[in-house]
Amino acid sequence: MRIRLAVLFFIALTAILSGHTLAADWQQIQQQARGQTVYFNAWGGSETINDYIRWAGKEVNQRYGIKLEQVKVNDAANVVSRILAEKTAGRTTDGTVDLIWINGENFRAMKENGLLYGPFTQDLPNYALVDTEHKITTLYDFTTPVDNLEAPWGMAQLVFMYDSARISKPPRSMTELLAFARQHPGRFTYPAPPAFHGTTFLKQALYELAQDPSVLSKPVSEADFDQVTKPLWDFLDQLHPLMWRQGKTFTSGSAEMQQLLNDGEIDISLSFNPNDASNAIESGELPDTIRSYVHRSGTIANTHFVAIPFNASAKAAAMVVANFLMSPQAQAHKADTQIWGDPTVLSMDKLSSADKALFDALPIGKAPLSAQDLANVIPEPHVSWVEPLEQAWQQRYAH
Repeated sequence: MRIRLAVLFFIALTAILSGHTLAADWQQIQQQARGQTVYFNAWGGSETINDYIRWAGKEVNQRYGIKLEQVKVNDAANVVSRILAEKTAGRTTDGTVDLIWINGENFRAMKENGLLYGPFTQDLPNYALVDTEHKITTLYDFTTPVDNLEAPWGMAQLVFMYDSARISKPPRSMTELLAFARQHPGRFTYPAPPAFHGTTFLKQALYELAQDPSVLSKPVSEADFDQVTKPLWDFLDQLHPLMWRQGKTFTSGSAEMQQLLNDGEIDISLSFNPNDASNAIESGELPDTIRSYVHRSGTIANTHFVAIPFNASAKAAAMVVANFLMSPQAQAHKADTQIWGDPTVLSMDKLSSADKALFDALPIGKAPLSAQDLANVIPEPHVSWVEPLEQAWQQRYAH
């Protein structure tokens, strides 16, 4: 009994000392971060998101003495190419990028080319609050293991929007969408790939129509691409002549689709933010008759992350910023439909009552989807499917 008690005491003491060590290490990182400037390369195509990043910049400056500079980019792939060029040129320190908003094929490219700093997320105090148990996409980025090399800061899921003043029962599958298009020609469209939302629509349709969707979780090289994708092209061949402008013209992205929905030119739009409709109603960009829905079989979902390049100039400050972006305060602010409406990566069960109250107090919005609606998640296919799908689409339908 004495030996057992001694062992238990030793384990407890080790845990306490380890906790103290981690706390001391984090305090040292915060001290090192003070006065540093973080160049955050992030998509700049949304003023709503840009406003949030400006808010986060003010917060980290007041709290930690860090200056956060957003470098607005159109495509993260261009940033990855720049970091790779720096590595090739031997620039292993003082890189131009300290933090990058990233996921999918860009994360895989950085990981495979040794362009990432870390692993580091296990050292961030707020990472312990992330719902890694139920939100599996926080651990696997388009099937690529994250391995603590990027910090999750938001969730995303494909959702559809419709005007309830015009439609009483929206189509809840790709098959029903085709039937809807036959009954209402010219009232649906989607963005042309490689625009993100267009590619996502292709992946969603392929998952629903493929004879064996399980092959999509494996590298494309292990599958018969033509055979697997044939149901997709057959579906699009039938859908396109029934679409807006007979499928001869496609939109540039979700923003243009939303404008067409607002103007009454189409009846259905899509987004990768479950709260997008509520946000747009709040800002007056969509009428309050707009509602959101998902397909019966579920929809594609993923997590977006921030990562630190291997040669970042301000690694300590980048870690502090990444940790702040996962904090309950930052996550609740971001989840507010009047701010951004981006779903949280945190587990409510891991939060204190005071932190959970931040989320309980959030406005519901006028076009909400319940947790049950969003529970049926389809994982992203293996990242190697993206480029072949986009190329095949371009060859078939680009004019």
